[in-house]
Amino acid sequence: MNIYWGDLHNHCGITYGLGSLENALEVARSHLDFVSVTPHAFWPDMPPRTPDTDFLVDFHERGFAKIADNWDAVKSRIDAANRPGALTTLFSFEMHSSRWGDHHFLSPDSGLEIARLSTPAEVVAAQTARTIAIPHHIGYTPGYRGIDWAAFDGEISPVVEVVSKHGCAMHERAGFPYYHDMGPLDPRNTVYRGLKMGKRFGFVGSTDHHAGFPGSYGDGKLAVLAPENSREAIFDAICRRRTYAVTGARIGCDFQVNGRPMGAEIAPAQRYAVRYRVDASSAIDRVVLYRDLKPVRILDGLTLPERGGRYKLCLELGWGDNLDAPYPWEVALRVENGRLTGAEPCLRGRSVLSPNQRVSAGAEINRPAFRMERAGDDALWMRCETYRNNSTLSPSTAMLVVEIEGDDDTRVEWEINGRKINRTIGALLDCGLSGQVKPYNSQAFKLHTAVPRGKYLVEGEWELPEDGAALYHMEVRQFDGSAAYISPVYIRREG
Repeated sequence: MNIYWGDLHNHCGITYGLGSLENALEVARSHLDFVSVTPHAFWPDMPPRTPDTDFLVDFHERGFAKIADNWDAVKSRIDAANRPGALTTLFSFEMHSSRWGDHHFLSPDSGLEIARLSTPAEVVAAQTARTIAIPHHIGYTPGYRGIDWAAFDGEISPVVEVVSKHGCAMHERAGFPYYHDMGPLDPRNTVYRGLKMGKRFGFVGSTDHHAGFPGSYGDGKLAVLAPENSREAIFDAICRRRTYAVTGARIGCDFQVNGRPMGAEIAPAQRYAVRYRVDASSAIDRVVLYRDLKPVRILDGLTLPERGGRYKLCLELGWGDNLDAPYPWEVALRVENGRLTGAEPCLRGRSVLSPNQRVSAGAEINRPAFRMERAGDDALWMRCETYRNNSTLSPSTAMLVVEIEGDDDTRVEWEINGRKINRTIGALLDCGLSGQVKPYNSQAFKLHTAVPRGKYLVEGEWELPEDGAALYHMEVRQFDGSAAYISPVYIRREG
């Protein structure tokens, strides 16, 4: 199985989002393996029109009418963008619901049709295309577009979106609170509450980005374990729950119980062998194994060894005071006496979630600006753009994380918008550095302190006795705050 990265739930100007569909697909092609760009389609129990809700009703009705008139054309453009092995495109649309909670409906088939019915089950039943319903931003108040766990059906919803730009609904201690104007996270509507009720599903993340930037860093993504990057393989992996959610960084994870992968259901056994592997993007804070949602094994990142041989370096770009105009960056990297073994771009789109958010740029708000090229195993070139941070707690920076094989004497030369920085791995292990572009309110760059392999790559096995548990799952957190939530392995129990 390979790990493929994608975003199944994001929006652009095909309804009441911003940015063109063509740009959104090009953005996805530049840094994701698969994508579904999602139109808002209908809201069967929308609040009635009053003076207070005129704006709400109007912009929704305009958006719904727009996709109704253009659905076939949108599907045709999404279909044309499908390139198995490079970028896999899937089809989807979204249903708002005060009663049932919001869902997006996903299919690998272009025959997916917008069925404006009252419940998620009715919408799925009306399809001739293979279709699943994925609940999202589940943590809102019941009856106020949060999930209804009592009505949840794992047959039509094999996975649940547990993290997005709205926040993280795993549990109240997840650390990514709900601060959208739709309201707070309701403790009754967390993932853990659903699992305690006996519901079975896998975990996915997506951005719910509203400015046509699928995979925007820090807003949520999902990983799937599949044999190839194609519609059939990706959709099958999602239906089998071979998925996990990340908040930001591409934390590579493998998780098996008695040889079966995440999402599986296994028979009871006398003992359970839990194998795990985590290849993080930065230093690991902790890896936690949960049995029936209670921690039973904890790997503490503070105790991990300073083992070298490979190292991860992070270059962060952005800051400044440019709110409406993008700032261009051009970066070249060269390695001496070492080898470049991997590169992870971390790209953010304009931070747009609410449709009444006023930002400039219109259809070109998501104009593709990223490009990266590798030159053998010792050089890399990247171009991207950034905007100023929305606040001191809301980053808009871009990052490039590279892995380098070498030792303390391996030398790394960065050229950042014409400015050259030359350091050994040993020097960067001791301390990173930053630099400014102009004298005041400047765009800036930061070379984070390097991380040795022993701090970001761990694997092992935990043995646990049979004690009637219903499920095992794993959560990972980096010291920089990025987290991964790995779908459970369930134990089949009578009744």
